[in-house]
Amino acid sequence: MSQMLQMYKQAGPAQFSAMIGQVAPYFASIAPQFVELRAGYAEVTFAKRREVLNHIGTVHAIALCNAAELVAGTMTDASIPADCRWIPRGMTVEYLAKADGDIRAVADGSAVDWSALGDVKVPVMAYAGDKAVLRAEITMYVSRT
Repeated sequence: MSQMLQMYKQAGPAQFSAMIGQVAPYFASIAPQFVELRAGYAEVTFAKRREVLNHIGTVHAIALCNAAELVAGTMTDASIPADCRWIPRGMTVEYLAKADGDIRAVADGSAVDWSALGDVKVPVMAYAGDKAVLRAEITMYVSRT
């Protein structure tokens, strides 16, 4: 079991959410709340609040990307073999609609071959309510330690 997944299971979602900003401080800027983390799946929410808004009063595109990278990274960490490591190599993003509300970001890696080395494509969707607002594909470089 990955160290990240072990921390999540031991601390629980609320405490792990607070801890993730200590591990990677930039993620704290969206004040994420983990809903679920397991091999092949991660889900995070964050509130629409002044600190994450753009000039038209909707959630800023980069805040959405921040959440996308967070769920993709934590899910990748929980999913790859124990003797591997990962780093994001790239991100392709589509903004589908105005993000006018609290955000839920989901990385569903159920179709990903987690035994593969090299570039692994991780799909992410983000929603405001039931409305899809972002689709991303994050390329993770997976290698042996």
